[in-house]
Amino acid sequence: MGDQITEQLIERFVSALRSVVPPISVWAHGSLAGGDYQPGRSDLDLIAVVGRPCTAAEERRLEELHQNLGRDITLASKLHCSYPAVTELADATHRHLTWAHEELMRRPVTPVTRRELHDFGLVLYGRPPAGILPPVTDGQLADFIVKDLESFWLPALSHPEWWMRDIWIDLGLLTLARAATTLRDGKLITKADALGVLTDMGAPADVVDDIRRRRYGVPAPATEQWIARRAELTLTFLRSHIRQVVLNKDLRE
Repeated sequence: MGDQITEQLIERFVSALRSVVPPISVWAHGSLAGGDYQPGRSDLDLIAVVGRPCTAAEERRLEELHQNLGRDITLASKLHCSYPAVTELADATHRHLTWAHEELMRRPVTPVTRRELHDFGLVLYGRPPAGILPPVTDGQLADFIVKDLESFWLPALSHPEWWMRDIWIDLGLLTLARAATTLRDGKLITKADALGVLTDMGAPADVVDDIRRRRYGVPAPATEQWIARRAELTLTFLRSHIRQVVLNKDLRE
């Protein structure tokens, strides 16, 4: 799985969860399941399938569960978990109760997450995804990826101030590389693999190296000049290549 602290956190989480709202299954996706997990840097992306939608009282107890974990274990701030009812999983657009970024919200279990769970999801408790989670077709996966690029990432380029932050640089570029690969080959790749794809796509080498150091190495303090230059380079690259990836997908149809 991950390191010992990660394993202990997950064991404590699953144990505590069973006393609040007994899960049918708890699965990991993302970096932990895909073999690219970096302790203390990667998020812990989990899905806890429950038998029915949570009541208001159970939602409050789940919030307390996560807050207590966060007070006791620093790494718990990285733990994100959606709580779909098994009866709601057929609808990929349904917004499920989710703990993420240290607050409760509602968001769907996306086609990308569903494909990850079927391809390499990690079963932490209970039954595996097969037989519970409806499969995702290649067409459904491609349609979601293109819509995400067009409706979220392209409009985000109109907010240059967002791109002064590490998280936007990392997610924007890595999402593009992973999207391009999935649309071309039909497979999902890790963030580590995505860095190589970015290089092949002609992404600015200094920016790719910056992401690699912050994810896998020892990052150097960033100057204001570099942060501004990095944002400019990233926006220029994404404006051109997001449209090209979408166009290439349309031409293949």
